[in-house]
Amino acid sequence: MRTVVLGPVPRPLAEEIERRRATGADLYDEIWEGEYHMAPAPHPIHGRLDSQLTVLLWPLAEQAGLVMTSPFNLGEPDDYRVPDRGLLRGAVDETWVPTAALVIEVVSPDDESWEKLDFYARRGVEEVVVVDPSVRSVAWMALVGGAYQPVDHSAVLAVDVDEVARRIEWPSNPGRS
Repeated sequence: MRTVVLGPVPRPLAEEIERRRATGADLYDEIWEGEYHMAPAPHPIHGRLDSQLTVLLWPLAEQAGLVMTSPFNLGEPDDYRVPDRGLLRGAVDETWVPTAALVIEVVSPDDESWEKLDFYARRGVEEVVVVDPSVRSVAWMALVGGAYQPVDHSAVLAVDVDEVARRIEWPSNPGRS
């Protein structure tokens, strides 16, 4: 379901946004060029795949001198996205992270993972990984000439994409992410 509110934010919606902030329910909420995108927490299958990717990629990130992070704000206060995971070049102690070496998106029903690619390209994110449990796929893309192109090998992590994909234990009911 998509809801768009034009004009000033109605008081009940402003109160809901504030309640989400106060309770931490806004972890995955994003602002796209001034538009507030309210996202629910992901399904447990999403979390399971994200955890597997952490275990698989953590040693590679360390070897590459990268810092792995959980969801974070990539961008600036009125235009940011929240990838499921990121690899940063060094420790960052900021609320708004300008870019990343690599971001990971795990697709959930009705999410906007694929719509984020242009934003990530504008922010100079070197590689984007989109994992889709509904079709058991790993799309690994590198930034080339301002746009993402599929790659078989990650330059950021020095790993073959197929090797990572083969090691994923896909859920038995992948359509429910």
